[in-house]
Amino acid sequence: MPNKREFKKYADALGASVIDEMISAYYNVEGADRDKIAQAMEKILGAIGKAKNNANIYFDRGPKAFADMKEYAVAKRKFFRALFDKIETEFSEEVNESLKLFNAALPAEEKARNKEYANAAN
Repeated sequence: MPNKREFKKYADALGASVIDEMISAYYNVEGADRDKIAQAMEKILGAIGKAKNNANIYFDRGPKAFADMKEYAVAKRKFFRALFDKIETEFSEEVNESLKLFNAALPAEEKARNKEYANAAN
């Protein structure tokens, strides 16, 4: 089960990294569609906020609702594992959607240059 604090740090770090690249392209790539880049940044910020907010959910059943502490611990662990899997999946999908929007905003020359750079790095 992921730690809530660590998950929030992960969401912030990933979002900040992606937004940093988007801001760089917004100001430095000639011919980029700035409106689409701004929309992509808004989607990322929304995804970060939503993921962090959803991570604040608590297990709503106390130990007295179970036969013993072991049963309680198993149910709580299962609840949080399912919760964080869902939050992480939704967060990843929203980040990917915003990256697609961002990539659509870049001119063809920039996309080709990025592809060459990625191939050279591998």
